[in-house]
Amino acid sequence: MTQDRKPIVCRVCHAQCALLVDFEDGQPGAVHGDKTNPAYHGYSCIKGRQIADLPYLPSRLRHSLKRQDDGSYAPIASDQAALEIADRIRAIIDEHGPRSVALYIGTFGYNNFGAQAFALAFMEAIGSKMVFTSVTIDQPGKAVATGLHGPWLAGVPMVDEWDALLLVGTNPIVSMNGGLGMNPARRLYEAQKRGMKLVVVDPRVTDCAREADIHLQARPGEDPAILAGFARVWIEEGLIDTAFIADNADGFEALKAAVAPFTPDVVAARAGVDRAKFLEAARILGVAKTGAISAGTGANMSGRGNLVEYFVKSLTTLRGWWLREGAMKRNAGVLIEPAPAIAASPGPMPAWGFGEKLRVRGLTETMAGLPTGALADEILTPGEGQIKALICLGGNPMLAWPDQLKTHEAMKALDLIVCFDPRHSATGRIGHYTIAVKLPIETEGNTALNEFLGNFGPGWGFDLPYAQATPPLMPTPPGSDLVEEWETFYAMAQRLGLPLRVKTFSILDPVRAKEFATNVDMTRKPTETDVWRMVLNGAPIPYDEVRKHPNGHVFDVQAVPVRPKPEGWVGKLQIGAPTMMRELADIAALPLPDADAVFPFRVISRRLQDAHNSNWHEAPGLRRRRPYNPAFMNPDDMAALGVAHGDVVEVESARASIRCVAEAAPDVRAGCVAITHAWGANPDEKEDPHVDGGNTGRLSYNDRDFDPYTGIPIMSAIPVRLRIVSKTAPLQTA
Repeated sequence: MTQDRKPIVCRVCHAQCALLVDFEDGQPGAVHGDKTNPAYHGYSCIKGRQIADLPYLPSRLRHSLKRQDDGSYAPIASDQAALEIADRIRAIIDEHGPRSVALYIGTFGYNNFGAQAFALAFMEAIGSKMVFTSVTIDQPGKAVATGLHGPWLAGVPMVDEWDALLLVGTNPIVSMNGGLGMNPARRLYEAQKRGMKLVVVDPRVTDCAREADIHLQARPGEDPAILAGFARVWIEEGLIDTAFIADNADGFEALKAAVAPFTPDVVAARAGVDRAKFLEAARILGVAKTGAISAGTGANMSGRGNLVEYFVKSLTTLRGWWLREGAMKRNAGVLIEPAPAIAASPGPMPAWGFGEKLRVRGLTETMAGLPTGALADEILTPGEGQIKALICLGGNPMLAWPDQLKTHEAMKALDLIVCFDPRHSATGRIGHYTIAVKLPIETEGNTALNEFLGNFGPGWGFDLPYAQATPPLMPTPPGSDLVEEWETFYAMAQRLGLPLRVKTFSILDPVRAKEFATNVDMTRKPTETDVWRMVLNGAPIPYDEVRKHPNGHVFDVQAVPVRPKPEGWVGKLQIGAPTMMRELADIAALPLPDADAVFPFRVISRRLQDAHNSNWHEAPGLRRRRPYNPAFMNPDDMAALGVAHGDVVEVESARASIRCVAEAAPDVRAGCVAITHAWGANPDEKEDPHVDGGNTGRLSYNDRDFDPYTGIPIMSAIPVRLRIVSKTAPLQTA
C-alpha cells in the first residue's frame, strides 16, 4: 500500500484555499487544509473537503450529452460535439447575425480563467458582444460604484491594520465574500483580540453578527438609510477627515444635503433598529483611525444595490480610510499586476450608457457588464438582434437567474443551448448539448482569481505577495471522455476557420494588456500549461516560476511605498454623484414602512455553510445536514401562523409560489423568511421540497422593481405570504 499527500488549489469558490489530498494506492481519500500554508494557515470548508468525492458521484458526467429528437439525451464524443456545435453556430450567424449568439459566464466559469479567456476570444472571433455574467445578478453595485465614485489607486489598508469593520448584508465567515480575507474566522478573532471593533448590519444574526460589538438587525432593503444616517452623524459630529476630503474628493456639499433627512429618529423608524444602538455604531466607526466597509449579496440583491455600494466607497472617503502617501502596499503583485501605488484617484468614469445596447428597458453595457437580468427578454423579444443561441460556461441559468418562469420560457425558445458542466444541470435538461468537463482535481490550477479579486475592496485577495499553482492530481475516470472548457472553444474556432486572440488577465490596464495578448496557434493545440501562460502573460512573477511552488509561496517581492499625488493631478473622488443623490432623495420622500396586509413577509437570501448554490446538492457529504434549502423562520412568526418545525409551507409572491420545509431559526428577524437561492427544479418538473428545495428566483419578476442601470431586479427582500401545505415530522438536523 502506497500513501501520498498532494497539494491542490481549491476552486469550489473564488477563495481558492490551499488543500492537501491524501492518496492511497493512487485513489484520493481525505482532504485537509494545509496548516503550513502562509496565506490560509490550514483553513478549509466542508465544500472544499468534498473535492475528492465529486469525480465518483453517480451524477458526474463521464461523457458529453446531445439531445435527441424525442427529447432524451445520448452520449456524444466531445470532439464530435464541438464540430456539430460549431456548424450550428455558423448556421445561426448566417441567418441572424453574430449578435444572435450569447455567452453566459457563471461562477464556475469565473473560477477558471483559462475557460473564460478562450470563451471571450471565441465570442470576439465570431463578432458577438453579447457576453453576460453572474456579476450583474450578484453584486453589480461594486463595479458601478467604482465608476461613479472613482477608484483610489493606492488601494485599502490590510485587515490587521483596521480599528473598525462594518459589514452590510454579508457574512464572510460563511461566504468568504470579502471583508475578512483568507481564513475569515481566524482573522476576525485575531483582529478583535487586538481591539478592532465590528459593526454588522443584517436581518439575521449571522456568524459575524454573533461576534459583533454592535449588530443592527435591520429591516431588509433599508441599508441605504442606515449608511446615509452614518454619514449624517459623522458630518454633524465632526467625525470626518476634512483635510482628506478637501484634497481628494468632490461633491461633499451635495452629499451633506442628501443625507440631512436621515436623522437618527428617521433611520431607527425606517430600518427598524434601536436608535441608541444606531448612534453607538456610528460613533464606533466615526472614531476609528482606520477601518473598512464591505457589503455583500444581501444588500446588493435587496434593491438599491448601487447606492449601498456607493455609500461603501463614499463613507470610506469621508473617514479617509484609504492607503495614504508613505504607507506600504505589501502585495506588489505576483500573478496580477496591481494599480500603481499612488495616493490619488483618476476620478469617476462612465458606469453605464456605453458599449452594447440591449433592446429592452433602455439597458446598456455597464461597469459590471451587460445586464443578465434582461437576457431572457433578449431571447424572447422578436426582431433584429434576437438571441437564438446561448453558451453557458460554468453557470446554471435555470436555477440562478431571476424570474425562473420567464427564464424557462426563454430557454425553451432558443435554437441552441450549450452547457459546459460536470453534471446534467437543470439548464442542461432543457439544452441541446452538455459538454462534460474535467473537475479541478483533474486539472492544473492556481490562485490568480483570488489575487485578481483583491481589486474589489477591503478583505479581498491576498495581503502578501503569495501565489500557488498545482498540477492535476489524478487522471479522469477510465473510459471517460472529458475535456477542459477551452479545448472545445479551440476546436469550434478551428472548425469555423477563425483565429483566437487570448487576452491576459494579469494586467489591469487595458492599453498595456493589449500588448500581452496572444495569437493562438490554430494548427497546433496548446497544452494546459500553455493556456495558463497565455492567460497570465505579463504577470509580475512569471507563471513558470509560480509553478515551482505547488504548496504555495510568499515571493520575494518588496512592499511598495505609496507615492504622493503627482503635481498637477486633477482627478478626484466623487462623493456626491447626482444619480445617487437623487436616488437617496427618492428614499427620503417615501413614507415610513408599514405593515403589508397582502404580503406581510420578506424573503431574504442567505447561504448555507455546507452547500453550493446551484450544484452538487446531491453530494452525500453536503446533504448530510440539510438535503434541501429550508425556509428559515423566526419562531414567533411560526407560532402566529401555526407552523411547526418541519412543516411544508407555500411561499407566495406576486409572481409565483414555491414550497419549502419550514425550519425554526431564532436568528432570523421577525417578518423575514431566509431561503438560500439557486435550489429547486425546473418549473415543468416534479419538485419535492424535501429533495429539491424551492427556487427563490421563481418569486421575482425580472421586469419590475429592477435597477435602471444594471437590470438586477429585487432578488432578496421579496414581499411574500405563507400558508401551510402539509404537516410533517420534525426535521432531524445536526
